[in-house]
Amino acid sequence: MTTRHLTEMLGIDLPIIQAPMAGVSSPAMAAAVSDAGALGSIGVGATDAEGARAMIAAVRERTARPFNVNLFCHQPAVADAVVEAAWIERFRPLFTDYLAEPPARLSEIYRSFVEDKAMLRMLVEERPAVVSFHFGVPPAEAIGALRDAGIILLATATNLDEAGAIAGSGVDTIVAQGWEAGGHRGVFDPDAQDDRLGAIELTRLLVRSLDLPVIAAGGIMDGAGIAAALDAGAAAAQLGTAFIACDESLADLGYRAALAGDAARHTSMVRAVSGRPARILANRFAALDAGIAAADIPAYPIAYDLGKALHAAAKANGDYGFGAQWAGEGAPFARPMPAADLVALLAAELFAVQEKMHG
Repeated sequence: MTTRHLTEMLGIDLPIIQAPMAGVSSPAMAAAVSDAGALGSIGVGATDAEGARAMIAAVRERTARPFNVNLFCHQPAVADAVVEAAWIERFRPLFTDYLAEPPARLSEIYRSFVEDKAMLRMLVEERPAVVSFHFGVPPAEAIGALRDAGIILLATATNLDEAGAIAGSGVDTIVAQGWEAGGHRGVFDPDAQDDRLGAIELTRLLVRSLDLPVIAAGGIMDGAGIAAALDAGAAAAQLGTAFIACDESLADLGYRAALAGDAARHTSMVRAVSGRPARILANRFAALDAGIAAADIPAYPIAYDLGKALHAAAKANGDYGFGAQWAGEGAPFARPMPAADLVALLAAELFAVQEKMHG
């Protein structure tokens, strides 16, 4: 499927998508990106239906252009009181260091879209131009309802089997998330073997195997990276880490400082922060993860309940080292500027490379 086909379907001018980073991408960022001709995105997986409705309204106050609303489609967590109690005790000394108490118990802080009827009703009512899914796809009736509402659907795949399931579900476009990508891996099953395919090879595989547009994601930070993705057969590229340093980002000062420093050169895939594999900047949480067995970590997002509490306790004492500082392998190439300026720069770089390549 061609770039032109996808950009027309999404209602955008440029083959560039700003990744929907929950907790980082803001309505202001999404609107600025969309107004600049790319596809802005908001992540609503960490809020409820009314919170998501408010975020959609906030984007619409700033732009009339299409934007993407992203949802988490993980399998609902299975609680394990023994594992969760041990997890709290493992981290109690760190809380004590910050003169704080850990949570008395952990809870499933995010509700998966696969069982969130209120979120589905809200989306059908609000009808955002684009809705995307991470960690899987929702039930057929939800996909049918969204399609009937005229919404274009995207979903993330990290391998061919996941992509095949997405194609069979009625979703319009596949986001091919490479191992280089920052933030949470889009794997459907976090306990299954991960083939760790890079973005370019995964894109080539999906383009060859499936008759759906493919959006390449993972490690793409500039126009040359977008051009390489398009040359591999992608119809567009999705960039997340590239936007973390933008003015409209919700990243705090510690996150921005880590992104601009040596930590950006040493990202790693960790599970201890949230309960699911995710690529993070080198920080204190990342260092702890290496010594923890997956079986000792509570399910996602139950583990994240403690992770967020620990970050809050540390941050209150001036320590940002336990933040969920998600970032991809391209982190050293982040460029601080307004989001609209970054989109314009990416487009100029892309066109320059294409002109050089094709004359």
